Amino acid sequence: MNSNDMQGGAIRRIVIVGGGTAGWMTAAPLAQRLARHPTIPCEVILVESPEIGTIGVGEATLPTIRVYNKALGLDGADFVAKTQASFKLGIEFKDWGHVGNRFFHQFGDFGPALAGISAHHHWLRLAQAFDKMPDIENWSLASVMARHNKFVPPSEETPGITDAYSYGFHFDASLYASYLRDYALARGAQRIEGMIVEVEQHPESGFVTAVKLRDGRRVEGDLFVDCSGFRGLLIEGALKAGYEDWSDYLPCNSALAVPCASVPALTPYTRSTAQEAGWTWRIPLQHRTGNGYVYSNNFTTDEQARRVLLDAIDGAALDEPRQIRFLTGRRRKSWVKNVVAIGLSAGFVEPLESTSINLIETAVGKLLELFPERDCSVTLADEFNRYMGIRYESVRDFIVLHYKLTQRNDSELWRYCANMAIPDTLRHQIELFRETGRVAILDRAGFAEPSFVAMLMGLGVVPKRYDPLAERVDLRVVHGHFADLRDKIAQVVARTPDHGSYVARQAAAKVSARAAA
Repeated sequence: MNSNDMQGGAIRRIVIVGGGTAGWMTAAPLAQRLARHPTIPCEVILVESPEIGTIGVGEATLPTIRVYNKALGLDGADFVAKTQASFKLGIEFKDWGHVGNRFFHQFGDFGPALAGISAHHHWLRLAQAFDKMPDIENWSLASVMARHNKFVPPSEETPGITDAYSYGFHFDASLYASYLRDYALARGAQRIEGMIVEVEQHPESGFVTAVKLRDGRRVEGDLFVDCSGFRGLLIEGALKAGYEDWSDYLPCNSALAVPCASVPALTPYTRSTAQEAGWTWRIPLQHRTGNGYVYSNNFTTDEQARRVLLDAIDGAALDEPRQIRFLTGRRRKSWVKNVVAIGLSAGFVEPLESTSINLIETAVGKLLELFPERDCSVTLADEFNRYMGIRYESVRDFIVLHYKLTQRNDSELWRYCANMAIPDTLRHQIELFRETGRVAILDRAGFAEPSFVAMLMGLGVVPKRYDPLAERVDLRVVHGHFADLRDKIAQVVARTPDHGSYVARQAAAKVSARAAA
Protein backbone atom coordinates (compact mmCIF):
# COMPACT_ATOMS: atom_id res chain seq x y z
CA MET A 1 0.00 0.00 0.00
CA ASN A 2 1.47 3.37 -0.97
CA SER A 3 1.23 6.52 1.11
CA ASN A 4 -1.52 7.99 -1.04
CA ASP A 5 -3.69 4.92 -0.42
CA MET A 6 -3.08 5.22 3.31
CA GLN A 7 -3.88 8.91 3.25
CA GLY A 8 -6.99 8.67 1.05
CA GLY A 9 -5.44 10.16 -2.08
CA ALA A 10 -4.38 13.69 -2.94
CA ILE A 11 -6.82 16.26 -4.31
CA ARG A 12 -5.92 16.66 -7.97
CA ARG A 13 -8.64 19.01 -9.19
CA ILE A 14 -10.44 21.85 -7.41
CA VAL A 15 -13.47 23.40 -9.09
CA ILE A 16 -14.58 26.85 -7.93
CA VAL A 17 -18.16 27.62 -8.91
CA GLY A 18 -18.61 31.36 -9.38
CA GLY A 19 -16.27 34.29 -9.91
CA GLY A 20 -16.56 37.74 -8.43
CA THR A 21 -14.64 38.72 -5.33
CA ALA A 22 -15.20 35.44 -3.45
CA GLY A 23 -14.32 33.23 -6.41
CA TRP A 24 -11.08 34.93 -7.35
CA MET A 25 -10.04 35.52 -3.72
CA THR A 26 -10.33 31.74 -3.38
CA ALA A 27 -8.62 30.94 -6.67
CA ALA A 28 -5.58 33.18 -6.13
CA PRO A 29 -4.03 31.51 -3.04
CA LEU A 30 -5.07 28.03 -4.19
CA ALA A 31 -3.29 28.59 -7.51
CA GLN A 32 -0.28 30.09 -5.75
CA ARG A 33 0.08 27.10 -3.44
CA LEU A 34 -1.13 24.17 -5.51
CA ALA A 35 -1.45 24.65 -9.27
CA ARG A 36 2.23 24.25 -10.13
CA HIS A 37 3.43 22.24 -7.18
CA PRO A 38 6.58 20.33 -8.27
CA THR A 39 5.49 16.94 -6.92
CA ILE A 40 1.71 16.97 -6.38
CA PRO A 41 0.20 19.55 -8.75
CA CYS A 42 -3.50 20.27 -8.43
CA GLU A 43 -5.64 21.85 -11.11
CA VAL A 44 -7.55 24.94 -9.96
CA ILE A 45 -10.52 25.59 -12.26
CA LEU A 46 -12.98 28.46 -11.87
CA VAL A 47 -16.31 28.29 -13.68
CA GLU A 48 -18.24 31.52 -14.15
CA SER A 49 -20.91 32.90 -16.43
CA PRO A 50 -21.19 36.52 -17.61
CA GLU A 51 -24.97 36.03 -17.52
CA ILE A 52 -24.84 35.93 -13.72
CA GLY A 53 -23.98 39.29 -12.22
CA THR A 54 -21.86 39.71 -9.10
CA ILE A 55 -22.88 41.79 -6.09
CA GLY A 56 -19.61 43.74 -6.12
CA VAL A 57 -20.49 46.37 -3.51
CA GLY A 58 -18.02 45.21 -0.85
CA GLU A 59 -15.70 48.13 -1.45
CA ALA A 60 -14.39 48.68 2.09
CA THR A 61 -12.18 46.32 4.08
CA LEU A 62 -10.71 45.62 7.47
CA PRO A 63 -6.91 45.83 7.95
CA THR A 64 -6.69 42.05 7.57
CA ILE A 65 -6.85 42.43 3.78
CA ARG A 66 -3.22 43.52 3.96
CA VAL A 67 -2.25 40.14 5.42
CA TYR A 68 -4.07 38.40 2.57
CA ASN A 69 -2.41 40.61 -0.07
CA LYS A 70 1.01 40.17 1.51
CA ALA A 71 0.65 36.38 1.52
CA LEU A 72 0.10 36.57 -2.24
CA GLY A 73 3.15 38.79 -2.62
CA LEU A 74 1.15 41.64 -4.14
CA ASP A 75 2.92 44.96 -4.67
CA GLY A 76 1.13 47.55 -2.51
CA ALA A 77 1.44 50.47 -4.92
CA ASP A 78 0.38 48.30 -7.86
CA PHE A 79 -2.66 47.11 -5.91
CA VAL A 80 -3.69 50.69 -5.08
CA ALA A 81 -3.30 51.76 -8.72
CA LYS A 82 -5.05 48.74 -10.29
CA THR A 83 -8.05 48.81 -7.95
CA GLN A 84 -8.45 52.62 -7.70
CA ALA A 85 -7.99 52.20 -3.96
CA SER A 86 -7.87 54.72 -1.16
CA PHE A 87 -6.88 54.13 2.46
CA LYS A 88 -9.24 53.50 5.37
CA LEU A 89 -8.52 54.39 9.00
CA GLY A 90 -11.97 53.37 10.24
CA ILE A 91 -15.64 54.27 10.02
CA GLU A 92 -17.39 57.51 10.92
CA PHE A 93 -20.85 56.89 12.40
CA LYS A 94 -23.45 59.63 12.13
CA ASP A 95 -26.92 59.65 13.74
CA TRP A 96 -26.41 56.21 15.28
CA GLY A 97 -27.67 56.01 18.85
CA HIS A 98 -29.47 59.33 18.49
CA VAL A 99 -29.92 61.94 15.79
CA GLY A 100 -26.97 64.35 15.86
CA ASN A 101 -24.56 61.79 17.32
CA ARG A 102 -21.16 61.38 15.69
CA PHE A 103 -18.31 59.06 16.63
CA PHE A 104 -15.51 57.09 15.03
CA HIS A 105 -14.62 53.40 15.04
CA GLN A 106 -10.89 53.51 14.51
CA PHE A 107 -8.37 50.87 13.46
CA GLY A 108 -6.11 51.22 16.47
CA ASP A 109 -6.05 51.74 20.21
CA PHE A 110 -6.39 54.69 22.58
CA GLY A 111 -2.78 54.66 23.63
CA PRO A 112 -0.70 52.07 25.47
CA ALA A 113 -1.76 50.32 28.65
CA LEU A 114 -0.58 51.82 31.92
CA ALA A 115 0.48 49.34 34.63
CA GLY A 116 -1.00 46.62 32.46
CA ILE A 117 -4.44 48.26 32.44
CA SER A 118 -6.10 49.30 29.17
CA ALA A 119 -6.13 53.02 28.42
CA HIS A 120 -9.91 53.41 28.49
CA HIS A 121 -10.01 52.55 32.21
CA HIS A 122 -7.58 55.37 32.95
CA TRP A 123 -9.61 57.70 30.73
CA LEU A 124 -12.75 56.81 32.71
CA ARG A 125 -10.92 57.64 35.92
CA LEU A 126 -9.81 61.00 34.54
CA ALA A 127 -13.35 61.71 33.29
CA GLN A 128 -14.62 61.27 36.84
CA ALA A 129 -11.88 63.47 38.29
CA PHE A 130 -12.03 66.36 35.78
CA ASP A 131 -14.97 68.22 34.30
CA LYS A 132 -15.25 68.43 30.51
CA MET A 133 -12.77 65.64 29.85
CA PRO A 134 -12.19 65.55 26.05
CA ASP A 135 -13.66 62.60 24.20
CA ILE A 136 -11.58 59.42 24.22
CA GLU A 137 -11.25 59.68 20.41
CA ASN A 138 -8.65 62.39 20.99
CA TRP A 139 -6.23 59.68 22.15
CA SER A 140 -6.68 57.61 19.00
CA LEU A 141 -4.18 58.61 16.33
CA ALA A 142 -6.30 56.97 13.62
CA SER A 143 -9.36 58.98 14.69
CA VAL A 144 -7.51 62.31 14.79
CA MET A 145 -5.83 61.67 11.43
CA ALA A 146 -9.19 60.80 9.89
CA ARG A 147 -10.79 63.94 11.33
CA HIS A 148 -8.15 66.02 9.52
CA ASN A 149 -8.21 63.95 6.28
CA LYS A 150 -4.58 62.95 6.81
CA PHE A 151 -2.93 59.62 6.12
CA VAL A 152 0.43 57.89 6.17
CA PRO A 153 1.04 54.22 6.96
CA PRO A 154 2.38 53.44 10.44
CA SER A 155 6.07 52.67 10.70
CA GLU A 156 6.75 48.94 10.70
CA GLU A 157 10.50 49.27 11.23
CA THR A 158 10.48 51.41 14.38
CA PRO A 159 6.97 51.18 15.83
CA GLY A 160 6.10 53.43 18.74
CA ILE A 161 3.07 54.77 20.55
CA THR A 162 2.33 57.10 17.63
CA ASP A 163 2.29 54.15 15.23
CA ALA A 164 -0.31 52.15 17.17
CA TYR A 165 -2.91 52.13 14.43
CA SER A 166 -3.70 50.16 11.32
CA TYR A 167 -5.55 50.67 8.07
CA GLY A 168 -7.60 48.92 5.46
CA PHE A 169 -8.68 50.01 2.00
CA HIS A 170 -11.57 51.23 -0.06
CA PHE A 171 -11.41 49.73 -3.54
CA ASP A 172 -13.46 48.89 -6.61
CA ALA A 173 -14.56 45.30 -5.96
CA SER A 174 -14.87 44.42 -9.65
CA LEU A 175 -11.36 45.75 -10.32
CA TYR A 176 -10.03 43.77 -7.36
CA ALA A 177 -11.65 40.58 -8.69
CA SER A 178 -10.08 41.22 -12.11
CA TYR A 179 -6.71 41.90 -10.49
CA LEU A 180 -6.83 38.58 -8.63
CA ARG A 181 -8.10 36.79 -11.74
CA ASP A 182 -4.99 37.89 -13.64
CA TYR A 183 -2.85 36.84 -10.67
CA ALA A 184 -4.46 33.40 -10.45
CA LEU A 185 -4.35 32.70 -14.19
CA ALA A 186 -0.67 33.68 -14.30
CA ARG A 187 -0.01 31.01 -11.66
CA GLY A 188 -1.78 28.17 -13.40
CA ALA A 189 -5.46 28.57 -12.57
CA GLN A 190 -7.90 27.89 -15.39
CA ARG A 191 -11.08 29.80 -16.20
CA ILE A 192 -14.08 28.19 -17.89
CA GLU A 193 -16.94 30.36 -19.05
CA GLY A 194 -20.34 28.76 -19.04
CA MET A 195 -23.71 28.47 -17.35
CA ILE A 196 -24.10 25.54 -14.95
CA VAL A 197 -27.38 23.72 -15.53
CA GLU A 198 -26.84 20.52 -13.53
CA VAL A 199 -24.88 19.29 -10.53
CA GLU A 200 -23.86 15.61 -10.67
CA GLN A 201 -23.43 13.59 -7.46
CA HIS A 202 -22.08 10.16 -6.64
CA PRO A 203 -25.07 7.81 -6.16
CA GLU A 204 -23.73 6.36 -2.89
CA SER A 205 -21.59 9.00 -1.16
CA GLY A 206 -23.51 12.03 -2.35
CA PHE A 207 -20.21 13.76 -3.18
CA VAL A 208 -20.43 16.22 -6.05
CA THR A 209 -18.60 14.69 -9.00
CA ALA A 210 -19.11 17.26 -11.75
CA VAL A 211 -21.02 20.31 -12.88
CA LYS A 212 -22.64 20.23 -16.31
CA LEU A 213 -22.73 23.34 -18.48
CA ARG A 214 -25.52 24.41 -20.81
CA ASP A 215 -23.41 23.62 -23.88
CA GLY A 216 -22.97 20.02 -22.69
CA ARG A 217 -19.47 20.27 -21.23
CA ARG A 218 -18.81 18.54 -17.91
CA VAL A 219 -16.32 19.87 -15.37
CA GLU A 220 -15.24 17.14 -12.97
CA GLY A 221 -13.48 17.71 -9.67
CA ASP A 222 -12.35 16.21 -6.36
CA LEU A 223 -13.12 19.28 -4.25
CA PHE A 224 -15.69 21.95 -5.08
CA VAL A 225 -15.79 25.47 -3.67
CA ASP A 226 -19.19 27.13 -3.89
CA CYS A 227 -18.80 30.85 -4.59
CA SER A 228 -22.13 31.09 -6.41
CA GLY A 229 -23.54 33.84 -4.21
CA PHE A 230 -26.82 33.94 -2.33
CA ARG A 231 -28.32 30.99 -4.24
CA GLY A 232 -25.69 28.53 -2.97
CA LEU A 233 -25.90 26.35 -6.07
CA LEU A 234 -23.92 23.46 -4.58
CA ILE A 235 -24.07 23.87 -0.81
CA GLU A 236 -27.84 24.43 -0.75
CA GLY A 237 -29.13 23.51 -4.19
CA ALA A 238 -27.44 20.10 -4.24
CA LEU A 239 -26.47 19.33 -0.64
CA LYS A 240 -29.29 21.05 1.31
CA ALA A 241 -27.04 22.41 4.07
CA GLY A 242 -29.83 24.50 5.56
CA TYR A 243 -29.86 28.19 6.48
CA GLU A 244 -29.98 29.88 9.87
CA ASP A 245 -32.15 33.01 9.58
CA TRP A 246 -30.98 36.00 11.68
CA SER A 247 -33.57 38.52 10.47
CA ASP A 248 -35.11 38.79 13.96
CA TYR A 249 -31.82 40.33 15.10
CA LEU A 250 -30.97 42.16 11.87
CA PRO A 251 -34.22 43.16 10.15
CA CYS A 252 -32.72 44.92 7.11
CA ASN A 253 -33.30 42.84 3.97
CA SER A 254 -32.66 45.18 1.05
CA ALA A 255 -30.00 47.46 -0.34
CA LEU A 256 -29.66 50.02 -3.11
CA ALA A 257 -26.20 50.86 -4.46
CA VAL A 258 -25.14 53.73 -6.70
CA PRO A 259 -21.78 55.31 -7.60
CA CYS A 260 -21.38 59.07 -7.82
CA ALA A 261 -18.72 61.49 -8.97
CA SER A 262 -15.90 62.14 -6.53
CA VAL A 263 -15.66 65.33 -4.51
CA PRO A 264 -12.31 67.08 -3.89
CA ALA A 265 -11.62 65.88 -0.33
CA LEU A 266 -10.62 62.20 -0.47
CA THR A 267 -11.51 61.04 3.03
CA PRO A 268 -9.53 58.19 4.66
CA TYR A 269 -12.60 56.59 6.17
CA THR A 270 -15.97 55.06 5.39
CA ARG A 271 -19.08 56.92 6.56
CA SER A 272 -22.22 55.23 7.88
CA THR A 273 -25.27 57.40 8.50
CA ALA A 274 -28.32 55.98 10.26
CA GLN A 275 -31.59 56.66 8.44
CA GLU A 276 -35.19 56.09 9.49
CA ALA A 277 -35.35 52.62 7.93
CA GLY A 278 -31.68 51.58 7.92
CA TRP A 279 -28.37 53.26 7.08
CA THR A 280 -26.48 54.72 4.14
CA TRP A 281 -22.83 54.18 3.33
CA ARG A 282 -20.25 56.39 1.65
CA ILE A 283 -17.00 54.84 0.39
CA PRO A 284 -14.47 57.15 -1.33
CA LEU A 285 -12.39 55.70 -4.19
CA GLN A 286 -9.93 57.46 -6.45
CA HIS A 287 -12.23 57.59 -9.47
CA ARG A 288 -15.67 57.71 -7.85
CA THR A 289 -17.55 57.40 -4.57
CA GLY A 290 -19.51 54.28 -3.71
CA ASN A 291 -22.86 54.85 -2.01
CA GLY A 292 -25.64 52.64 -0.79
CA TYR A 293 -28.66 52.33 1.46
CA VAL A 294 -29.22 49.19 3.55
CA TYR A 295 -32.83 49.11 4.72
CA SER A 296 -35.82 46.99 5.63
CA ASN A 297 -38.67 46.99 3.14
CA ASN A 298 -40.94 46.21 6.09
CA PHE A 299 -40.39 49.78 7.30
CA THR A 300 -40.16 51.75 4.06
CA THR A 301 -40.79 51.36 0.34
CA ASP A 302 -38.17 50.84 -2.34
CA GLU A 303 -39.07 54.18 -3.90
CA GLN A 304 -38.72 56.02 -0.60
CA ALA A 305 -35.36 54.30 -0.07
CA ARG A 306 -34.26 55.39 -3.53
CA ARG A 307 -35.07 59.02 -2.73
CA VAL A 308 -33.19 58.85 0.60
CA LEU A 309 -30.12 57.41 -1.11
CA LEU A 310 -30.03 59.93 -3.96
CA ASP A 311 -30.55 62.80 -1.50
CA ALA A 312 -27.61 61.56 0.59
CA ILE A 313 -24.92 61.42 -2.13
CA ASP A 314 -22.53 64.35 -2.48
CA GLY A 315 -21.77 64.09 -6.21
CA ALA A 316 -23.63 63.50 -9.46
CA ALA A 317 -25.03 59.96 -9.70
CA LEU A 318 -23.16 57.94 -12.34
CA ASP A 319 -25.82 55.26 -12.75
CA GLU A 320 -29.28 54.23 -11.62
CA PRO A 321 -29.42 52.69 -8.12
CA ARG A 322 -29.11 48.90 -8.24
CA GLN A 323 -31.42 46.77 -6.09
CA ILE A 324 -30.18 43.90 -3.91
CA ARG A 325 -32.31 41.62 -1.73
CA PHE A 326 -30.84 39.49 1.04
CA LEU A 327 -31.65 37.40 4.07
CA THR A 328 -29.19 37.84 6.91
CA GLY A 329 -27.87 34.57 8.32
CA ARG A 330 -25.55 31.70 7.51
CA ARG A 331 -25.55 28.11 6.26
CA ARG A 332 -25.90 25.63 9.07
CA LYS A 333 -22.82 23.98 7.58
CA SER A 334 -20.40 25.68 5.20
CA TRP A 335 -18.55 22.43 4.42
CA VAL A 336 -20.64 19.41 3.47
CA LYS A 337 -19.08 16.30 1.91
CA ASN A 338 -16.65 17.65 -0.75
CA VAL A 339 -18.20 21.11 -1.08
CA VAL A 340 -16.98 24.19 0.80
CA ALA A 341 -19.06 27.39 0.63
CA ILE A 342 -17.17 30.69 0.69
CA GLY A 343 -18.58 34.19 0.45
CA LEU A 344 -22.30 34.91 0.07
CA SER A 345 -23.05 31.22 -0.50
CA ALA A 346 -21.91 30.60 3.10
CA GLY A 347 -23.79 33.46 4.72
CA PHE A 348 -24.44 37.17 4.79
CA VAL A 349 -24.18 39.86 7.43
CA GLU A 350 -24.81 43.39 6.21
CA PRO A 351 -21.60 45.35 5.44
CA LEU A 352 -21.90 47.81 8.34
CA GLU A 353 -18.38 46.95 9.56
CA SER A 354 -16.87 45.82 6.23
CA THR A 355 -16.73 42.18 7.31
CA SER A 356 -17.77 40.43 4.08
CA ILE A 357 -14.31 40.35 2.50
CA ASN A 358 -12.74 39.50 5.87
CA LEU A 359 -14.97 36.41 6.13
CA ILE A 360 -13.81 35.35 2.67
CA GLU A 361 -10.16 35.75 3.74
CA THR A 362 -10.87 33.74 6.88
CA ALA A 363 -12.63 30.91 5.03
CA VAL A 364 -9.93 30.60 2.36
CA GLY A 365 -7.21 30.58 5.00
CA LYS A 366 -9.04 27.94 7.05
CA LEU A 367 -9.57 25.78 3.96
CA LEU A 368 -5.84 25.80 3.29
CA GLU A 369 -5.11 25.07 6.94
CA LEU A 370 -7.53 22.11 6.92
CA PHE A 371 -6.91 21.11 3.30
CA PRO A 372 -8.35 17.60 2.80
CA GLU A 373 -7.63 14.52 0.79
CA ARG A 374 -10.12 13.16 -1.72
CA ASP A 375 -12.24 11.52 0.98
CA CYS A 376 -12.80 14.93 2.65
CA SER A 377 -12.68 13.72 6.23
CA VAL A 378 -15.80 14.62 8.18
CA THR A 379 -13.63 15.68 11.10
CA LEU A 380 -12.00 18.37 8.95
CA ALA A 381 -15.41 19.58 7.82
CA ASP A 382 -16.63 19.63 11.42
CA GLU A 383 -13.68 21.76 12.53
CA PHE A 384 -14.14 24.16 9.60
CA ASN A 385 -17.84 24.50 10.39
CA ARG A 386 -17.17 25.00 14.09
CA TYR A 387 -14.63 27.72 13.45
CA MET A 388 -16.59 29.55 10.76
CA GLY A 389 -19.74 29.33 12.88
CA ILE A 390 -17.96 31.21 15.67
CA ARG A 391 -16.67 33.80 13.21
CA TYR A 392 -20.08 34.46 11.67
CA GLU A 393 -21.83 34.63 15.03
CA SER A 394 -19.29 37.04 16.51
CA VAL A 395 -19.68 39.31 13.47
CA ARG A 396 -23.46 39.04 13.83
CA ASP A 397 -23.30 40.07 17.49
CA PHE A 398 -21.03 43.04 16.77
CA ILE A 399 -23.44 44.30 14.09
CA VAL A 400 -26.53 43.72 16.27
CA LEU A 401 -24.87 45.88 18.94
CA HIS A 402 -25.10 48.87 16.58
CA TYR A 403 -28.86 48.50 16.27
CA LYS A 404 -29.76 47.46 19.80
CA LEU A 405 -28.02 50.31 21.60
CA THR A 406 -30.24 53.01 20.18
CA GLN A 407 -32.07 55.83 21.87
CA ARG A 408 -33.85 56.73 18.65
CA ASN A 409 -37.62 56.69 18.77
CA ASP A 410 -38.32 58.46 15.48
CA SER A 411 -39.25 55.46 13.33
CA GLU A 412 -40.67 51.95 13.46
CA LEU A 413 -37.29 50.34 12.72
CA TRP A 414 -35.52 51.96 15.67
CA ARG A 415 -38.39 51.25 18.05
CA TYR A 416 -38.26 47.61 16.95
CA CYS A 417 -34.48 47.44 17.47
CA ALA A 418 -34.63 49.03 20.93
CA ASN A 419 -37.07 46.37 22.09
CA MET A 420 -35.85 43.30 20.22
CA ALA A 421 -34.34 40.24 21.88
CA ILE A 422 -30.59 39.80 21.34
CA PRO A 423 -28.22 36.81 21.62
CA ASP A 424 -27.19 35.96 25.19
CA THR A 425 -23.54 36.30 24.19
CA LEU A 426 -24.05 39.93 23.19
CA ARG A 427 -26.20 40.72 26.22
CA HIS A 428 -23.34 39.52 28.43
CA GLN A 429 -20.81 41.68 26.59
CA ILE A 430 -22.96 44.81 26.89
CA GLU A 431 -23.75 44.34 30.57
CA LEU A 432 -20.17 43.52 31.50
CA PHE A 433 -18.96 46.74 29.90
CA ARG A 434 -21.82 48.81 31.32
CA GLU A 435 -21.15 47.62 34.87
CA THR A 436 -17.35 47.31 34.95
CA GLY A 437 -15.75 48.71 31.80
CA ARG A 438 -14.40 45.27 30.92
CA VAL A 439 -14.69 43.86 27.41
CA ALA A 440 -15.43 40.17 26.92
CA ILE A 441 -13.66 39.03 23.76
CA LEU A 442 -15.46 35.84 22.76
CA ASP A 443 -13.77 35.47 19.37
CA ARG A 444 -10.03 36.10 19.38
CA ALA A 445 -10.04 36.31 15.56
CA GLY A 446 -12.71 39.01 15.61
CA PHE A 447 -12.95 42.61 16.74
CA ALA A 448 -10.54 43.55 19.52
CA GLU A 449 -11.10 45.51 22.74
CA PRO A 450 -10.59 49.03 21.24
CA SER A 451 -13.33 48.34 18.67
CA PHE A 452 -15.82 47.40 21.38
CA VAL A 453 -14.83 50.43 23.46
CA ALA A 454 -15.30 52.77 20.47
CA MET A 455 -18.70 51.36 19.57
CA LEU A 456 -20.12 50.94 23.08
CA MET A 457 -19.06 54.39 24.25
CA GLY A 458 -19.98 55.95 20.93
CA LEU A 459 -23.49 54.54 21.31
CA GLY A 460 -23.78 55.96 24.82
CA VAL A 461 -22.77 53.08 27.09
CA VAL A 462 -20.56 54.73 29.70
CA PRO A 463 -19.30 52.21 32.26
CA LYS A 464 -20.43 52.71 35.84
CA ARG A 465 -17.00 51.66 37.10
CA TYR A 466 -13.48 51.20 35.87
CA ASP A 467 -10.82 48.64 36.76
CA PRO A 468 -10.04 49.22 40.48
CA LEU A 469 -6.37 48.48 39.84
CA ALA A 470 -6.23 51.76 37.92
CA GLU A 471 -6.40 53.50 41.32
CA ARG A 472 -2.92 52.18 42.07
CA VAL A 473 -1.41 54.47 39.45
CA ASP A 474 -0.78 58.03 40.66
CA LEU A 475 -3.42 60.28 39.10
CA ARG A 476 -0.76 62.89 38.26
CA VAL A 477 1.13 60.25 36.28
CA VAL A 478 -2.03 59.29 34.42
CA HIS A 479 -2.87 62.90 33.65
CA GLY A 480 0.68 63.57 32.46
CA HIS A 481 0.64 60.47 30.27
CA PHE A 482 -2.61 61.47 28.55
CA ALA A 483 -1.48 65.09 28.08
CA ASP A 484 1.84 63.94 26.60
CA LEU A 485 0.18 61.44 24.25
CA ARG A 486 -2.33 64.00 23.02
CA ASP A 487 0.51 66.44 22.25
CA LYS A 488 2.43 63.75 20.36
CA ILE A 489 -0.63 62.85 18.32
CA ALA A 490 -1.14 66.53 17.40
CA GLN A 491 2.50 66.78 16.30
CA VAL A 492 2.27 63.63 14.16
CA VAL A 493 -0.96 64.73 12.50
CA ALA A 494 0.46 68.19 11.77
CA ARG A 495 3.30 66.71 9.72
CA THR A 496 1.23 63.96 8.09
CA PRO A 497 0.30 64.50 4.42
CA ASP A 498 -3.22 64.99 3.19
CA HIS A 499 -4.82 61.64 2.29
CA GLY A 500 -5.57 62.66 -1.30
CA SER A 501 -2.00 63.89 -1.79
CA TYR A 502 -0.58 60.66 -0.39
CA VAL A 503 -2.72 58.54 -2.74
CA ALA A 504 -1.76 60.73 -5.72
CA ARG A 505 1.93 60.34 -4.89
CA GLN A 506 1.53 56.57 -4.67
CA ALA A 507 -0.13 56.49 -8.08
CA ALA A 508 2.49 58.80 -9.61
CA ALA A 509 5.32 56.65 -8.22
CA LYS A 510 3.78 53.56 -9.83
CA VAL A 511 3.46 55.30 -13.20
CA SER A 512 7.12 56.39 -13.00
CA ALA A 513 8.19 52.85 -12.12
CA ARG A 514 6.33 51.44 -15.12
CA ALA A 515 7.89 54.04 -17.42
CA ALA A 516 11.36 53.21 -16.13
CA ALA A 517 10.76 49.50 -16.70
